[in-house]
This record gives sequence, structure tokens and C-alpha cells, in this order.
Amino acid sequence: MDQTYVNQTMTAITNKVEDMMKRIGGKSPHVAREDGIYDDLRHSWWTSGFWPGLQWLMYDVSGKESFKEGAWDWDAKLERCFSEHPIGLHHDVGFQFLPTAVFKYELTGDKEALRIGLKAANYLAGRFNVEGEFIRAWNTDEAIGWAIVDCMMNIPLLFWASRTTGDPRYKHIAIRHADTFLKHAIRDDGSVCHILSFDPESGEFLEQLGGQGLSGTSAWSRGNAWALYGLAIAYRCTGEDRYLKAAKRVSHYFIASLPEDHVPHWDFRAHPIEGEPRDTSAGAIAASGLLELAELVGVEEKRIYGDAAHRILHSLTENYATWDRPGHEAILVEGTGHKPAGQNINVSLIYGDYYYAEAFAKLNGWSHRIF
Repeated sequence: MDQTYVNQTMTAITNKVEDMMKRIGGKSPHVAREDGIYDDLRHSWWTSGFWPGLQWLMYDVSGKESFKEGAWDWDAKLERCFSEHPIGLHHDVGFQFLPTAVFKYELTGDKEALRIGLKAANYLAGRFNVEGEFIRAWNTDEAIGWAIVDCMMNIPLLFWASRTTGDPRYKHIAIRHADTFLKHAIRDDGSVCHILSFDPESGEFLEQLGGQGLSGTSAWSRGNAWALYGLAIAYRCTGEDRYLKAAKRVSHYFIASLPEDHVPHWDFRAHPIEGEPRDTSAGAIAASGLLELAELVGVEEKRIYGDAAHRILHSLTENYATWDRPGHEAILVEGTGHKPAGQNINVSLIYGDYYYAEAFAKLNGWSHRIF
């Protein structure tokens, strides 16, 4: 992918997000369906950080004050969830507060943002099950002994908190969770499951569960994307080689499982795969994660991961973007939320938009890291 193409696409993304700001405004978007209009969910919903995060990203890339103004007060809005909707907050506070409070603090030095980011880190650390050495997932009774692959992308909040405060306890929890994930979630072929089930009292590992994937033995593509990206971050934050090796293994499985147009189906083991819905969000997440991984390896491997990311991003840009759909509030179409539950299939997803923009920002030279 040549730099001219990258520059042109980054300009298109910037223009698109400016238009999204006019249309979305202060909504908290998650899904846009056939009409191209994003919904407006409660602030405690796990995706609430991605829209302000997209604006912070574009501010950092472009320097335009309008993006900063649009994103500025979202950390305070989300903090209110701790008192107003505490049962709605869970392991995904990383997704909510990394792109808001942490991004804001790292870019502006705002002390209130620092306080809110550390509050979220404390909450996440408090979900750690000492016996099982995992961070608990959702708040339902059923999930009291569950850990999920998505949390590999939430533990960077803990790495950030340790770096920022000098207190290693946050990092220790993140490492324990990551090691439990390595031990129980990654299969020999590099595929991963969505949910790990433990006895919450003894910490004994029980089984892999399918969750948003086809089954406990399948390979949900977005989960594999969360894994490869999260493992790359864990290596960058710790220097522990086991995370780099695991990130490579998961990446190789992901790349080898892609169809001809390089955009994944929702589960790599859905059969027959023809006609199954794609998940552009999984492609965008994986592409950004592969670019992350490419920066951590030698020249030959850098080319492998970088080229794979380029192929995914080129296909997303040419085949799944909304450049020719005036009035459509999202960037990407054909995302899949929860296929087994029949929820949000062939839709636009705000986190797909975020990671797509993040990946192109990296290709365009953006190197700011918030954790």
C-alpha cells in the first residue's frame, strides 16, 4: 500500500469523522443498521468509549480543536456510571476509559482525567479472582467464574496505571490474567476461544465456552483479533517473550484463516463457511494489532505482519467502507456482533470504525501510545 493511498484514505477518514460529529453529536453509538443511523445506548454500555476515542484519535492525528471539544467531557460522563449504573460496569472499563480518560490525560495532562483513569484501573483490579488468577467477566451470576478473551484488550489499563503511578500491583494483576489466558485459551494451532470457565471458589479451570463464537471449540474471529492485539501490547508493556511468541502464533492462525478478500467471516470454523456473515470489526481490530506486532519484530517478520494488515485494510477500504453512501453515519459495514444470539448481524459497529481509523493512523505515522 503506497503512501499516497494511505494519505488519501486518512483524509477521507478525517472528513468522515467530521461529518459523523455533525450527525452523531453527543449520542453514545454502538450499532448502525440498514438506515445507516447509529443508535444511542446507555453510557454504561461497553462500547461507550469508542466514539469519544475516535474523536481523541483524530485530534491527535490532525490537531483540529473541534475533535478535542467533541471528546472533552466524555470521561466525566462515563465516570458517573460508577454511581448511577454500577451494575453495568464490568471488565470492559478498559474499553471505556482507555480511549477517554487515559487518552485525554496523555494528550492534555488533565488531572481530572488522570483521577478518573486510575479510578477505572482500581475497579478493574478489584475484579481479580486470586485463586483462579483471572479478571472476572460480566456481572451475572452465571459469569462469576468466567474470564473472556476480550479482557486482553482491557488489561492495558492496568499496565498504564502501573507506569503512571509507579505501583507494580496493577501490572502484577495484568500479568497473572495474561498468563492464565496463555495457559487455558490458546490452542496448539493458534486459535482461541471466547470464554474460560473456572470454579470461582477453588480457581480450578473447568472448560472453554463458545460465547459469541460458534462453540467452545470454534474460533470466533473477533476474539482471535482481541487476542493477537492484546498479546502484542502485553509484550510491549512487559518485555516477556512468552507474550510475543503467543501473539505470533495467534496471528499466523488468523492470517491463514482469512478468505480471498482478506476480511474474516464471523467464526473461522463456521461450516460451510460460504454465505456466513463477515465481521469487518474483527478485520479492523486484527489489522491494527498486526501493525502493532510488526513494530516489535525483526525485518522479515515485520513484512509478514505488515503486509497482512495492508491487505485487510485495503479490502476494508475498497469493499466495505461507506464513502459512496451520503448520510451513512458509520465508516464500515458488514460487521457482526453476536451471531449465535442472532444479534447485530451485517451492521456497522462503532469499534470497527475506531480500529479501522487507528490502523490507518498508524500507517500514516501516528505513534502515540496511551498505555
